[in-house]
Amino acid sequence: MNKKRLGLLTGTHAVNDLYQGLVPALLPFMVLERGYSYAAVSGLMLAATGLSSVVQPLFGAYADRAHRGWLVPTGFLVAAFGVVLAGMAATYQATWLAIALSGLGIAAYHPPATVAARAAGGASQKAMSVFSVGGTIGASFAPLLAALAVGGGALSRSYLLGIPALLMALLWLVAAARPAGAPGAAAARRARPALANNNWRAFSLLVAVIVGWSIPYVTVLSMLSLHVTRDLGGSAFLGGAVLTAFTAAGAAGTLLGGWLGDRLGRMTAIRTGYVLMLPMLGGLVLAPTAPLALVFTVLLGMAMFLPFSAQVTLSQDYLPRNPAMASGITLGLALSVGGLASPLFGMLSDARGLGFTLATVLGVLCVAALLALRLRDRPAQIDEQALAAA
Repeated sequence: MNKKRLGLLTGTHAVNDLYQGLVPALLPFMVLERGYSYAAVSGLMLAATGLSSVVQPLFGAYADRAHRGWLVPTGFLVAAFGVVLAGMAATYQATWLAIALSGLGIAAYHPPATVAARAAGGASQKAMSVFSVGGTIGASFAPLLAALAVGGGALSRSYLLGIPALLMALLWLVAAARPAGAPGAAAARRARPALANNNWRAFSLLVAVIVGWSIPYVTVLSMLSLHVTRDLGGSAFLGGAVLTAFTAAGAAGTLLGGWLGDRLGRMTAIRTGYVLMLPMLGGLVLAPTAPLALVFTVLLGMAMFLPFSAQVTLSQDYLPRNPAMASGITLGLALSVGGLASPLFGMLSDARGLGFTLATVLGVLCVAALLALRLRDRPAQIDEQALAAA
């Protein structure tokens, strides 16, 4: 394990996902200052997430051709540039294009950075979990940074939002620069192993599992606060607290899943996570009081993210010849399905209530758990040249 390299990549992940979190964090300020409608706001979110999810596998395929490590700093710099432009744009059309540009930067960053983090972490699942949590930490600071920089009708000060990316880019240049022909890079090229063939059938099954995870995750995230306040009579404070608890528990579950994967194998982390999700989501659906729902929310958040880092490394080992594209599909396209399906579950909630919707996604999660139990491990295929080139 190259701890310094892993730490640097984790820092870039925090900065990159900071800008991913800044897009929704800036929307309330745009509504207040520019008078955007809810439909306009939805269009901006589509620009940020929809386009990014679709093109992320394409960036992965591009990165697989020659391990283009320069995409890592370029990605988070473009993401930052798009967010800055969105804050300073004069028209809605310009704002939409700027946010779409930011989404492209985020999409360009993830596939090569994930492959480089895998190489830096070696066979450790904990290393991938640390890298993943870096993104969560970065996104969690987005609302605070947005309020400090552009609060009070000051979207014109959005240029301040570019400072974290510039600082990280400077750190990247200082820490990542190596003279041509460095011994580490040369040794990695000489020692590059013959990679196994891609197992597309197993990879397709994993993608189906992740899609079955994504739909319940997005639905719970979008409806949890309303369920606690409207259905269970919780306070507005408790409604916000459950969302915070869900996110924090997810970060803890990611780290715990990495630790579990290193000690008992990543398939244990994956299967344990999916098996535990079912009673935790069931408990949330049946909880009679808001405090009890909070308890099941914490347990559900931890269970849902136990398999996260293991699924990323498993996807790369299923497609050892295209690890960046595997990361782009699993972290981008498959995860976005939950967002695309959310309007359908919104209409179901209007018709039958939030409790019925949560029970419905429990059925979706049952299917995902059954598919997860069919997944089989594959020996690690770590391309050391990915680290040398990054």
